[in-house]
Amino acid sequence: MAPRPRPLSPHLQIYRLPLTVVLSISHRITGAFLVLGVLLLVALLVAAAAGPQAYAAVHGHVAAWYGQLILFLSTFVLFFHFCNGIRHLAWDAGYGYEYPTVNLTAYVALGATVVLTLLVWIVAITAWWGS
Repeated sequence: MAPRPRPLSPHLQIYRLPLTVVLSISHRITGAFLVLGVLLLVALLVAAAAGPQAYAAVHGHVAAWYGQLILFLSTFVLFFHFCNGIRHLAWDAGYGYEYPTVNLTAYVALGATVVLTLLVWIVAITAWWGS
């Protein structure tokens, strides 16, 4: 019996998606997660309008560790979607299609996301400690 021929294309476990594909998929996913962050903000605003008891109940969840984690992730998602959206706007205008530029802007968008998220949280934490 002859050995079976090997496949011509890489197997899914070996194939690695390019960074641009991962960021493109992540851009769409973060757009969906932004809705959840907005719903949290709306719930907080509605509770504030409803009165002190309702606000205290919602604020208790927002101030808990899981609420803070959701807020941190919402901030990260917002800045990632923003920074990657700027890349998409440049592409829509016809700029940045060269392969080195595509990879460079991908890393710049990721770095800017991390820096902006950390800056917002550092400012928020220092303002909270100062009050």
